[in-house]
Amino acid sequence: MPPLRRNPLSGQATQAMMELITGGQWPLGRKIPSETALAAEFGIGRSTVREALRELAVRGLLEARQGSGVFVVGTEPVEEWSLVVRRAEITEVVEGRIAVETEAARLAAAKRTADDMRAIEAANGARQAAGDGSAEAFVDADIAFHRAVVDAARNSVITGLFVSLTPRVREAMLDVVAVVEDSGEPRPVDRTEHQAIVDAIGDGDADRAARVTREHLGKVLGYLDNPQ
Repeated sequence: MPPLRRNPLSGQATQAMMELITGGQWPLGRKIPSETALAAEFGIGRSTVREALRELAVRGLLEARQGSGVFVVGTEPVEEWSLVVRRAEITEVVEGRIAVETEAARLAAAKRTADDMRAIEAANGARQAAGDGSAEAFVDADIAFHRAVVDAARNSVITGLFVSLTPRVREAMLDVVAVVEDSGEPRPVDRTEHQAIVDAIGDGDADRAARVTREHLGKVLGYLDNPQ
């Protein structure tokens, strides 16, 4: 089996393993390969394998048995419960973003330079231009905008937290786009909210910058609660 290359890797791994189950290569009752073996087979890390196995367990396809391994216990995924768990996991990531990025926006409004504002405005323009592109290009442009705000905060701890969160944020935001688009709604480009962040930082209004950032990310949580 060729290694997985596209992001998000955990979603790719989940889908690939599900096809092994539904296609009969991993029949009901079979003990599946170890995490180490699966990581090597798919060309991904063990933590990614673990996340995929957890998702498949939630879907009622796999069961971990203490001291024995992981076994196939179902061949039809339980999609409704999976979606609930998927949204719950994304919610935790967005809540983490609120904690980090609200304070980043506050500090950026107080510390930003002319160069910072040019970078933030350019990133916002690139984000808007990517609104109708692929989900990956749009999410990457969104992260680049928020990174520009974080950089303007000039706080190494906040920057470190943002950087450490970025891979999981990217995966979660791709899921947010998928959740909304799967509901038949248009992609949540949120141009007005992002422009409000730019304006507040540019005006040097720290309280407003924090507030509009929190409101924007709160709206992302709203997509998960009620994407319709």
